[in-house]
Amino acid sequence: MKTPKLHIGTAGWSFKDWVPAFYPKNKSVNFDWLQFYAHYFNFVEVNSSYYTYLNPMIVESWLRKLEDVDDFSFTLKLHQDFTHKHNFTKAKVSAVLQNLNLLKDSERLSGLLIQFPYSFQFNDSNMNYMQKIIELFDGYNRFVEVRHKSWQTKKAKSITFCTVDQPNIGESIEFNPVVGNQAMYIRFHGRNEEAWINSLSNFGKKQTYEEQSSRYEYLYLPGELVSFNRQIKEVYDQVKDVYIVMNNHPKGNAVANAFELLHLLKNREKIILPETISNTFPRLKIISNNH
Repeated sequence: MKTPKLHIGTAGWSFKDWVPAFYPKNKSVNFDWLQFYAHYFNFVEVNSSYYTYLNPMIVESWLRKLEDVDDFSFTLKLHQDFTHKHNFTKAKVSAVLQNLNLLKDSERLSGLLIQFPYSFQFNDSNMNYMQKIIELFDGYNRFVEVRHKSWQTKKAKSITFCTVDQPNIGESIEFNPVVGNQAMYIRFHGRNEEAWINSLSNFGKKQTYEEQSSRYEYLYLPGELVSFNRQIKEVYDQVKDVYIVMNNHPKGNAVANAFELLHLLKNREKIILPETISNTFPRLKIISNNH
């Protein structure tokens, strides 16, 4: 079987509740979270770019920290002004492009994640708007996430529609590996149905970080991961790249599941794990080559 390039990681890397589940509690003066993360994963999705237009100096600092790392790339998540508020200017487009180009020029860019909300259903108006956004960022890998099942059978050649795993609520799109532009981009949001329903009813209300994050609190079961592994491999022969993003970040669950799925996709090859994660999630000890 032809094996595509695997890019596996999480949505973000800077979470306080990943200490001590992933990051050590006692850190040296020179300890850096991104450098530690990049020792174990070769890919990350940047969520902060959805909420703010990142200062290019921040992106440049990431690049400096990874100068000694051979294989690592970032996907930037497009700002909500484009996907949720439909309110962008030339200056905002330029701000996004500046950071995309910084990463692309350093060969550290996977692409741009364009995530539309559940309310963004398939119709002519939305299709035209999506096309407009896609064309703004021509020349980059564009990963488009839609969450409403009206998009379920839609395909494209020049972009990659994301494959999404999320609670099966209402008209949510179902998990079904989608191939586009010779790539597959899979985002795992967890299956915490109760918290997901609560978050929908609280949409627009002021919430704490914990309340906002609760819908992503979910640890995938080994059997669920085995099923994902099988479905992903069924389309291996159609793709050059597979991107896996674990977004079930609370308590370090995303890190644990990313390691487990990496192990399965690499045909159960033992992998290097930090002691922190195997101590927090004892079931990972059987996949570690530390023992």
